[in-house]
Amino acid sequence: MPNNQQFKLRTKFIGTRDVHEYRQTIAAWVDEQDTILEIGCEWGTTTVKLAPACQRVVGTDVSQDCIDRARKQYPECEFAVLDAFDARAAVDLARELDIEQFHKIYIDMSGLSGYRSLLDTISLLTMYATILRPEAIIIKSASLKHFANLCEPWRGHDGVSRKSVRQNK
Repeated sequence: MPNNQQFKLRTKFIGTRDVHEYRQTIAAWVDEQDTILEIGCEWGTTTVKLAPACQRVVGTDVSQDCIDRARKQYPECEFAVLDAFDARAAVDLARELDIEQFHKIYIDMSGLSGYRSLLDTISLLTMYATILRPEAIIIKSASLKHFANLCEPWRGHDGVSRKSVRQNK
């Protein structure tokens, strides 16, 4: 039986295909009062671009080597090791850093880019939206963006005939 609460999420999901689109969202989605969690920051190049646009950003990656390199290259930014699929660790990280809420979450899923990983990606988005309840999750995943572009929510209750819309294409 579905949990009706799962359909009441207010988090917006913004899908991007590549690093250019991913970083373009900063101007449109990030506010100076935001606290941001970046998941999959690798060497911190997007983290350092997010930093001047927000109040606080924490770049995370599963790799200690990547985090060590990011800290060395960008000592002015905050970085931490985090496994994206361990949402409890993300909650614990927020507590450790005395962060009340992450307003936005940036997720770079380039490491999981095939269609086989689509369900994992959707699960990850739903998990973070449910547990951390950010305003928006901006995700870099070519397969997710392609899938989303093929989707159209059914709006039959609004009186618009989908058949006539399809015929006009």
